[in-house]
Amino acid sequence: MVSLKTNKNSLKNIATEVIDLEINALKILKKSINKNFDRAVNLIVDCQSKIILCGVGKSGLIAAKIASTFSSVGSPAFSLSANDCLHGDLGSITKKDVLILISNSGKSEEIIPIIKFANRNKIKLIGIVSKKSSFLYKASDIKILLPEVKESGLGVVPTSSTSIQLAIGDALAVAALKKKQFSKYDFSRLHPGGNLGKLLKTVGDIMVSGKKIPFINENKNMKEALKTISKKRLGVVIAQNKKKNTTGIITDGNVRKLRQKNIDFEKTMIKKVMTKNPITISSDTLAVKALRIMNEKKITSLCVQKSNKLDKTIGLIHIHHILDANIE
Repeated sequence: MVSLKTNKNSLKNIATEVIDLEINALKILKKSINKNFDRAVNLIVDCQSKIILCGVGKSGLIAAKIASTFSSVGSPAFSLSANDCLHGDLGSITKKDVLILISNSGKSEEIIPIIKFANRNKIKLIGIVSKKSSFLYKASDIKILLPEVKESGLGVVPTSSTSIQLAIGDALAVAALKKKQFSKYDFSRLHPGGNLGKLLKTVGDIMVSGKKIPFINENKNMKEALKTISKKRLGVVIAQNKKKNTTGIITDGNVRKLRQKNIDFEKTMIKKVMTKNPITISSDTLAVKALRIMNEKKITSLCVQKSNKLDKTIGLIHIHHILDANIE
């Protein structure tokens, strides 16, 4: 039995060779990007309907993944099976859609009727193809010509070619994302579940608002403040002036310290003992950042501000809200 450590065709060497071929293919792809990529991105961003991706075989699987990526970053998309298109699914494509066909050869029998359908109905067609002489390349409104690359495994197994198809699809999706100014907040709304959803939750997603906010007039006394703290059960009250501007905050911790002083506690006016200029945060800030601020400042709650107006409180976020959302 030959040891893998000395065998030139060891599994590790094979893996390295496959990866090297795909890295080289991606480097070649990188050099091939031209103005047609810009045109494709602009067409995708301007689309007022759906982005439809289609391919045959391995390219069809790549099309499905790219469609999923587009949808997750704000460009509604879905994939169609080229075979199913020949049996009625062409009816899913409308004139307002953008069709992206992916094919290494660009001349597979299954995609020819789809190309003709798109051309006949004036449906914008982006062709992602490696053969300049192909029917797909010639018939596409926007042509993205991928470089011909060396495949692994007998030199014919789709590996390097599918890697660059996937890469160009990801590049189109991310470029469209940036051109649309699609934010982390937008992304979080489309990913409400799982660990990713938790990490992308914003302050606005979990804060209390409206009547649940423990507001109190700064001219009230501490007896009233205690009643509000007990009623709202957030361990804090937010002081406001007559204009409903936030002027200060009083926490459970403040109350405990005040009780130790030689004063008529319950009759003391809130504005005389409150902490002025409380720390605020914007509603579109990630909740994980709010937790970090609380830990750094050694506080348990933050006032949520309206836009850049620090004195306009629209919500309150407590550390328990963040922990209850399983954000750490």
